Amino acid sequence: MNKAIITVVGQDTVGIIARVCTYLAEHHVNVLDISQTIIDGFFNMMMIADFAKADKDFGVMVDDLEALGDEIGVRIRCQKEEIFTKMHRV
Repeated sequence: MNKAIITVVGQDTVGIIARVCTYLAEHHVNVLDISQTIIDGFFNMMMIADFAKADKDFGVMVDDLEALGDEIGVRIRCQKEEIFTKMHRV
């Protein structure tokens, strides 16, 4: 598996999950786990996704997701799981 952590934060609006998940599905990225909350009108989502079968380079998809976030009014960040794993080994 080639896992990544995707976070989405911003003002809550209709369709955020749908837009992000549609983009991932169109590019063969499997969502393994998802958690989302809305606190006082602010949307927060964390996903773990498997990019092993993605049809685009990881860096391109990171840029695409950031652009999608700009389009829908949220901040989307995507980082490889290794970053988190190695941070906790220090």
